[in-house]
Amino acid sequence: MENDGRGPGPRPEGETGAPPESADSPADDRVPRPLPQVTPQPQPLPYEGVWRFTAPAEDASVPQARHAVRDLLHRQGVPASDDLVQGLLLIVSELVTNAVRHAALLSPMLAVEVAVGAEWVRVSVEDNHPYRPTALEADHGRTGGRGLLLVREITREAGGVCEVEHTAGGGKVIWAALPLKPAGIR
Repeated sequence: MENDGRGPGPRPEGETGAPPESADSPADDRVPRPLPQVTPQPQPLPYEGVWRFTAPAEDASVPQARHAVRDLLHRQGVPASDDLVQGLLLIVSELVTNAVRHAALLSPMLAVEVAVGAEWVRVSVEDNHPYRPTALEADHGRTGGRGLLLVREITREAGGVCEVEHTAGGGKVIWAALPLKPAGIR
């Protein structure tokens, strides 16, 4: 049975798969039409996906989030260099710490998301506090207050992107996406 480029789907009753013949051209004079080219869709790589978990906005969640992300990257076989993984873990630590320190009062829970594509990995931390932080300038007389600067610098050095966005619920999500590079390539 020819499909004449119509695909394998069901046909209306009585249709045979051949195009209808017109009265002014006999079937022998028909010019065959080429079948459309179908480009196969690439299959996702085994390590691609999105994982999300929530945690209470408390100090113990910082190392738990870091370990969960590290274990996930390892378990999924994400092809990331040790430097990239260490940078991602530092980003997660800083972002979760900021959510714990600055958002816990209005957001007792936070969410950490890890999204991995064929050529990138993105980590994000979301809370329900409406304040949108900005990277502070380094004040050498102060301790603390440089977490977002550190996140932006790690992201920039890796050739990635970092953003702060509002959520539909009035909170915020801070994310950093870094390109995956095979181990040993800089």
